[in-house]
Amino acid sequence: MKNLLEVSKIISKKKIRKIEIFDGATIDNKTSKFTEFYEALMADRFKNDRDAASFLYKCSPTDDKYRQLKSRFRKRLMNTLFFIDQTQPSVTNYDRAHFSCHRDWTLVKILMANEAMSSAEELARQVLLVGLRFKFSDIILNCSRVLRQFTAEAGDEKMFQEYDAYIKEYTDIFLAEVRSEELHQRVLMAYAKPAEELEGILEELQGYCDSLVSLSEMYDSPVVFYNMFLVWTYQYELLSDYENVLLICSQAEQYIDQNPNYLQEDKLATFQLKKMTANLHLRDFKNGKITAERSLQIFEEGSTVWFNFMEYYLLTALHTDNYIHGAAVFIRARSLSKFKKLDAHTREKWRIYEAYLNYFIEKQPGQIDALKEQLGKTFRLSRFLKDDLMLPKELRPISIHLLIGQILYHLDRKSLPEAAEAIDNLRVYGKSLNEHENFRMFYFIKLVQQVLKANFKLHEVSKTEKAYELLVSHPFKYRGKLNELEVIPYEKLWNHILTKL
Repeated sequence: MKNLLEVSKIISKKKIRKIEIFDGATIDNKTSKFTEFYEALMADRFKNDRDAASFLYKCSPTDDKYRQLKSRFRKRLMNTLFFIDQTQPSVTNYDRAHFSCHRDWTLVKILMANEAMSSAEELARQVLLVGLRFKFSDIILNCSRVLRQFTAEAGDEKMFQEYDAYIKEYTDIFLAEVRSEELHQRVLMAYAKPAEELEGILEELQGYCDSLVSLSEMYDSPVVFYNMFLVWTYQYELLSDYENVLLICSQAEQYIDQNPNYLQEDKLATFQLKKMTANLHLRDFKNGKITAERSLQIFEEGSTVWFNFMEYYLLTALHTDNYIHGAAVFIRARSLSKFKKLDAHTREKWRIYEAYLNYFIEKQPGQIDALKEQLGKTFRLSRFLKDDLMLPKELRPISIHLLIGQILYHLDRKSLPEAAEAIDNLRVYGKSLNEHENFRMFYFIKLVQQVLKANFKLHEVSKTEKAYELLVSHPFKYRGKLNELEVIPYEKLWNHILTKL
């Protein structure tokens, strides 16, 4: 009762008339500008402030009306974050505890700032217990420092020593976690570099891996262990050692199974997606399918993670000639209502998959008319072949993939003038590519140009040996980057084109 009175006095003195948040009532009020702004944002109607200001007030983004609305809108969004629902089944115990601990630690600081020391002490004790259970080193340190101060003021030497011991123990653990994070972040920077720039970095990565193993042997911290597994996984992926990628991911999953308290959905998703990556590059459809189907049961259907798994599932099917299964995967993803809410970049990638799937599914033997019909519901070949594929520069690889798709259809239908025009457009688009950053795409375009120079006569196709050898000497490597995407491996696609001449 004492603590309730203490907190009530703070509210009484410093209460505000109304807490501005986005609750159900606010969103249901269709006459509100806040609701209009919110729903338009969710529908991806705005690219910038100019679009939003024009939509809401038919004014410029510097207009006071729009600026005031945007400021209040942002404040509501931020306030609402304190009340987001963490009880959903998809939220792990670790993630739920992590959110509540940091929210409650903020409350401890607010209580202390308003001299509600008894309430702050009680809440800090509760937060510390949760922090110890999940090994949140920063929370343990913060709460222990506050509680050590309270026990010192109260002259409680026994509890003072207990909190002091936590501080000494978890200071070392916290510093180890910071170091493990630094090593992980250094690897992430290396991972983003083009393959040609990695030669001098790989030796450093081995040192990072060894350092993380040493840290994991000294400190029992989920942060250290996760970073160790991640760094080893990235290292093997950069070395194209996909068998060891699978091994490390399995060890990480075993650690998660043995320590269910530390289960984090994003970490589990990363390790399972890395397994999908390994199976894609090993062209192991059987194990890729097992991993994908297992993962799709774990993660929320229609979530970003779920669609990521569907993409790798589809690519694994396409790279292993399992076109019928790939079509089923595509239809399953497209049938979700959330498919339409994917960002424009992702939707364009799925547009590529749709074009290639419709092409290759036509070549499949057997009675699959129903599948072809379902797959072709949203694909209109005549429209696809006439589409203007000039996308913004950052999406240029998508334009190139769609152009290659057009070339396939034109060659299949013996529409040689149209194929010639598409190949010429491909040459123009290819000029803007950086050879090092788009190595395989660059040399595949070089090969396709020789088809036009040979006037589509197979026996006259020449000067392809060097480009083909360079293509083969730099194996396919996809790390989620648009410029590395290959719907069908370029070597296989080149040989398929030759059969059409």
